[in-house]
Amino acid sequence: MNRMTKSLEVTYFPMMEYGEAWDRQKEIVKAIDEGQQGHLLLLQHPPTYTIGSSRHPEHLLLSPEQLQERGISLFEIDRGGDITYHGPGQLVGYPLLWLDGNEGIDLRGYLRGIEQVIINYLAEYNVTGSRKPDYTGVWVGDEKIAAIGVKFNKCRRRKGFITSHGFAFNIKSGIQQDGFQGIIPCGIQEYGVTSLEDITGRTFSVEQVAGEIVPYFTEVFGISSINGPWQGSPRA
Repeated sequence: MNRMTKSLEVTYFPMMEYGEAWDRQKEIVKAIDEGQQGHLLLLQHPPTYTIGSSRHPEHLLLSPEQLQERGISLFEIDRGGDITYHGPGQLVGYPLLWLDGNEGIDLRGYLRGIEQVIINYLAEYNVTGSRKPDYTGVWVGDEKIAAIGVKFNKCRRRKGFITSHGFAFNIKSGIQQDGFQGIIPCGIQEYGVTSLEDITGRTFSVEQVAGEIVPYFTEVFGISSINGPWQGSPRA
């Protein structure tokens, strides 16, 4: 894993429009490039489809009129990957971290680290999360529970990259009916999606999971201190 800033600001927002979150990420990336600490944004979005740099609009199965009727926004964005859904009941995490170019950049290792955070978290609830060799993300059996798509922003003021975008972790039951039926998620037709509640039969709030997942994130990425107004509530 690359050396990176060891302090991290963590903030949680119960709901934030996608465009606002995207603008906020860009502002934080610039601040990190100027030497500020890393940041982990945890939040939920209203119903939104995002299309990544793979650009396969045919994987969106709804017309503009249907999107409007269902109240679903659509954004073409600068992360890697295909189309995915964001909506209430899903924990979205945007890690904004400096990867030190003086030690070589292991971009693939960063992606595997994001996956490992969620795999380690699932293990605490006796759920076996796994990877599929041909795909990015976290799976439980043949169903995807977390999608991952990132951008590596080249630093302007120092050597290395700053990460943006991140993961979408399905928490609440029924989220696949709410939005995933209108797309071919990540362009993958042969596999379905699932959620933490569907797998465990337990009830979770998104804020609860956000608080519980922070220690797993800091452990995987070697973060030594957390700052900011919201630090979460680790699982007892």
